[in-house]
Amino acid sequence: MTGKLISNSDRIFVCGSNGMVGKAICRKLILSGYDNKNILTPVRKELDLEDYVSLQKWFLKNKPDVVIIAAAKVGGIAANSKFPLNFLLDNLKIQNNLIELSYLTGVRRLLFLGSSCIYPKFAKQPITEESLLSGSLEKTNEWYALAKISGIKLCEAMRIQHNFDAISLMPTNLYGTGDNYNLNNSHVLPALIRKFYEATINSEPYVTCWGSGKPFREFLHVDDLADAILFALEQWDPKSKDAPKDLYGNPLLFLNVGTGIDITIKELTELIAGEIGYEGEIKWDKSKPDGTPKKQLDVKHLSKMGWNAKIKLRQGIRSTILEFKKAFEEGSLRE
Repeated sequence: MTGKLISNSDRIFVCGSNGMVGKAICRKLILSGYDNKNILTPVRKELDLEDYVSLQKWFLKNKPDVVIIAAAKVGGIAANSKFPLNFLLDNLKIQNNLIELSYLTGVRRLLFLGSSCIYPKFAKQPITEESLLSGSLEKTNEWYALAKISGIKLCEAMRIQHNFDAISLMPTNLYGTGDNYNLNNSHVLPALIRKFYEATINSEPYVTCWGSGKPFREFLHVDDLADAILFALEQWDPKSKDAPKDLYGNPLLFLNVGTGIDITIKELTELIAGEIGYEGEIKWDKSKPDGTPKKQLDVKHLSKMGWNAKIKLRQGIRSTILEFKKAFEEGSLRE
């Protein structure tokens, strides 16, 4: 694939620019020579993505060439279980508005971010893109997963019916700079960092973790995801003859993004405890759900195109812990 499909003269709308992924995308764009003046980053108080009329006015006024949808309502098992309506309806509103208005207002290229939770609970491992809709979802995050599947399919329908250049990426579990460490709605890795750090400074004799510790999970640093997003926007044209194809020879319109390497939650917990220096006991509350037993992505397509994750898990966790400690001590922690 030759020639970049977007350029630094394009006006790029980063939806969700104030979140962990959005901020990483903006950092990557600037580091890669994209003009800061052309990176559009309205925050929620300036632009409500669920308000179609206001969003339409914004699109007509600002005329973005490229749209990256990193905006979503996200959270861990506890949050998904407590707020199913919000995880389904809020995400549907956000992505439907953005995808439809991008097409209607002449956006040239759009990238939608899904999630590896779109795949069936017992999908064959490692999970290929063809596994989508081949089985039932994991109940602990099905509302969020259903919204993301709808977003992928809306992008696909737009391309089929209107030849709209929409592509999607499915990242595995993310962590890194700017993560959410609120124990009520964070994901497993940041929650563990906070738990063990606070247990260490408070000299707590043990830390209780959810589930059995047996499930396998794959983790990708958010800076690697930002790198993959820009790579896909610049290089991936599904219409190209050498673009990734499914098992039946049809162009793929969404691709997995990850490291292709997973780890048990128990191993992750011990790694984080060790990096923080916690010396107490680790207990497992097996009355809490484990979620999907294994969720390792097949990342061969992006790899074949020339993209691979660069940040090793231990290296990424070490830098993330340092950032967390600094934010915690300064009182600037994102809750």
